[in-house]
Amino acid sequence: MPVQPGVPAQPGVPAQQVAPPAAPSGAWPTPPNAGQWPTPPNAGQWGTPTPAAPATAPVSGPLPPPGTTGTAPVPPAVPGGPPPAGPLPAGSLAGGPVPSGPLAGGAGYPGAAVPPPAAPRRGRWRTVVAVLVVLALAGLAGFQAYQIDRLGDRLAATDRRLAEAQSGDAARLDGVEKRTEALEKQAGATFNPEAVASAALPSVFRVRAGQFTGTAFAIGKPATGGGTNLFTNFHVVEAVWKGGGREVFLERTDQRFPATIVKVDETNDIAQLRTTGRFTGLVATREAVKSGQQIVVVGAPLGLADSVTTGVVSAFRDARDGSGPVIQFDAPINPGNSGGPVINGNKQVVGIATAKARDAEGIGLAVPITIACDGFKIC
Repeated sequence: MPVQPGVPAQPGVPAQQVAPPAAPSGAWPTPPNAGQWPTPPNAGQWGTPTPAAPATAPVSGPLPPPGTTGTAPVPPAVPGGPPPAGPLPAGSLAGGPVPSGPLAGGAGYPGAAVPPPAAPRRGRWRTVVAVLVVLALAGLAGFQAYQIDRLGDRLAATDRRLAEAQSGDAARLDGVEKRTEALEKQAGATFNPEAVASAALPSVFRVRAGQFTGTAFAIGKPATGGGTNLFTNFHVVEAVWKGGGREVFLERTDQRFPATIVKVDETNDIAQLRTTGRFTGLVATREAVKSGQQIVVVGAPLGLADSVTTGVVSAFRDARDGSGPVIQFDAPINPGNSGGPVINGNKQVVGIATAKARDAEGIGLAVPITIACDGFKIC
């Protein structure tokens, strides 16, 4: 293409880009001094970037003259003056061509695509940290649940061992209680003359009826209207009773208590006495005596008060020749023991000592206490 006369060629710009085509009808005329103004050095490289012109549809035909756009003429720049108002031609600065390549300093030309900035990664790290925290808490919760489960198992095992130990202790305690009861029964069954005598002596007295002496003992509950009921042999108070008297005396060491003969049973050799004093009555047994049963006899043989002898039941003799049944025992007795209690190992009265065999040793006789209790109703 021919070069426009009077317009110098710019370095690095092809001639076909500088040469203007024929001005179309209605376009502005080329300024007279267009070829005389020099192009500012590096105007397209170091000048202020101008926003890219809006994209327009390509115009067929010759290129517009320098200083004009494809739609409207652009006034030429005045040397030393301000740049012309309005948009510059697309792809040029100050009427010059746009060099290819990046600007100095690394900035692109106006209108060039700028790569978007890298997305911040702080949000991603926060998400990762939150996930890690959740996983750590879940693991901690699981570990604590496991520990609690193990602790529950240990507590359950401890409870089982404690229950077993308590059960064993209860069984051992039951065994101890049973053995204690057995020992108590054995101890109770063991004959203890001292304990029997200690329980009986406060209830046994020497009785004086005129010129005769014997033994009497308190029995049962207190008498009606107060006082104490006692048993003795009829032959001990026979002289007073048959003589019309009723008063006798109870003695223990230096004490003396008046008593009254209330009722007698000559057949079974029993007499009932009553005193105004209050004394503890002995308990009468309701069980039949057996041979070999150990006994204690308390009385005043030959006037010797609070005498104690021991022995066993030799036999139980049934009634014969009009006499009632008797208990045979081998405990030593003598005159003065008549009317005294015969007591078993349970501290219960089984009979009333009555007599001893003459010209023989170890044969004593006693009236069963059941006969006295049934006849007098005071036991």
